[in-house]
Amino acid sequence: MRMTERKRDFARQLRQDQTAAEEKAWSLLRNNQIGGLKFRRQHVVEGFVVDFYCPRLKLAIELDGGVHDRKMNKDYDELRQIELESKGVAVLRFRNEQVMQDEKIIEKKILALAPWERAVKRKLMKNENRVRAVPVPGGEG
Repeated sequence: MRMTERKRDFARQLRQDQTAAEEKAWSLLRNNQIGGLKFRRQHVVEGFVVDFYCPRLKLAIELDGGVHDRKMNKDYDELRQIELESKGVAVLRFRNEQVMQDEKIIEKKILALAPWERAVKRKLMKNENRVRAVPVPGGEG
């Protein structure tokens, strides 16, 4: 079995064994709910399985529970993040506790990304212009 197949199988297993925080985050990220962005969960990116991934933004979202507090895991997470960022993948990290208290923190951070925020504002402005286009009563002239 090739490494990529092992990673895919591992990602499949992780999708079946979600934590409560991952379930809560996925309920917000799934079905293009944040600005029409598609997210994948437990997805293989550059040889690593990330909790959530948006291909359009090249954005990985990682949720960290208690296991990530161990020195060995912290070091691995740091090296993994450096490697992902060197390949052009941005990484946002959240503690499980943060997500359980307020899953909207993920949405706020995504929308705070400068290029994305400008695109959202442009999209909203276009939609507002369409809504405000009211025909002149009685036709033109």
